[in-house]
Order: sequence, then C-alpha cells, then structure tokens
Amino acid sequence: ITEPNAGSDTAGATTRAVKNSDHWVINGGKMFITNGSTARHILVYCLTDPDAPRHERFSFILVPTDTEGFSVKKITGKMGIRASDTTEIALRNVCVPLDNLIGVQGRGFYELMDLLNDSRVHIAAQGVGLARAALEESVKHAKSRCLFGQCLSAFQATQLKIADMATWVRAARNLYYEAACRVDEGKPDHALIAMAKWFAADVAAKCADHALQMHGGYGFIDEYKVNRLYRAAKILNIYEGAMEVEKTIIAKSCLC
Repeated sequence: ITEPNAGSDTAGATTRAVKNSDHWVINGGKMFITNGSTARHILVYCLTDPDAPRHERFSFILVPTDTEGFSVKKITGKMGIRASDTTEIALRNVCVPLDNLIGVQGRGFYELMDLLNDSRVHIAAQGVGLARAALEESVKHAKSRCLFGQCLSAFQATQLKIADMATWVRAARNLYYEAACRVDEGKPDHALIAMAKWFAADVAAKCADHALQMHGGYGFIDEYKVNRLYRAAKILNIYEGAMEVEKTIIAKSCLC
C-alpha cells in the first residue's frame, strides 16, 4: 500500500496499472513493505481509474514477485522490529493478466478500509502484548534488583510505575477485546478500532519507557529485553495508521 510519497494519505497513491489488451502494465514504487523479499506474490494497491472520483480510483492487483520488472531492496538500519523483513519495491512495466485483479475494479480504497479494520485490531493486540512484556520484565527486575539495602520493589517510586503499567495494560486489553469482538460479529466500529489501536500503541510506548527507566543503565544495552521493547514500541504509533490519523477518526465520530 505505502509509497514514498503516500503513507497516511492512501488516496494519494500514484502506482499506476494500465490495461493493455489482455494484461495490466504496472509502474510505480512501494515503501516499507513487510515480507517483500520473501513473498512469492504481493497485492499491489494501484491507481486504475485516474479520472474517477478520488476514492474510486484504486484497485488491488496480484503480482508474482518473479515477474520481469519487479525488484526489491531490503531496508536496513531500523530502530526496532529488526526481525521483520521490511523492503522497498519497484515496479517497472510489470505485466500481469487482467484476471489478477482482486476484488472489484475501482473499489480498492474501500476494500483497503475494510482490511485496515482487521489489521489495526492486530496492532492493538501487539501493543497490549508489548506493554505486558514490559510490565513483566519490570516486576521481575524490581524483585531481584537490590540497592540501598533493599529490593527496588520496596521503593514507592517503583510501586507507582508498576501500578501505572498494570492499569494501562488492563485498560488497553479491554479496549482491544471490545474492538475485536465487534469485528468478529461483522459490525466493525471504525472509531472503536482507532481507539484500541492508538491507545494500545501509546500504552506500549509508556510501559516500555517506564521499564527501561526502572532498569537504569542495564536497560540501555542490548543484553536486556527492555531495550528491544523500547525500540519496537515506537512503530506501533506509526504503521497501519499513524496516531494522528486514528485521533482524527475518533474525533470525527464524536463531532459528526
């Protein structure tokens, strides 16, 4: 979906697919694509109807990654989620059959919105999991680390951080469960999903920050898990809808 100049503005995508007799000819580029160097097929969000209304211009087309003109480059140097295969993709006169159209031509934007209802719920779950891991690491460290003749857990400052984290995790989990339940029932609530995604991501970042602070200098080195959690937490507020986008969705639902 994402392009170098079209991230949150999915209706601004410029990767173009043009019909030519019995096939599509695709030209463009995609950025930050997960599994781009390992997938055998990818779904490409393409501009197929440039003269249609803004949200009716796009379609999804299936592209085998061994097609001539398809190239991929791994993105390295990421702050977090380093185990994830993240890539930049180029499509230069890539030709695929017309039958590779997925869904309905011109309905790609709306199909994408349905897809994001599911994927944003998954990111909310990821946020809850990361936050819980930060809490668990903090509790374990607080019970075992001793200074000034007592365990770190005996200090009220530590206890307040633990209380914050435990409450945030519970609240994020409940919000995620409610959003996921609506999706399972076939009644996705866009605002609720946005709340779950943004809040869980925010909680993950705050819990990771508390955890690293609690570990002191040890949290600043790779040997400790909280270092990885801290680095991984930030992406949750960026991908699958930046937090500013989620907040806009929430606000519109309140003000409409």
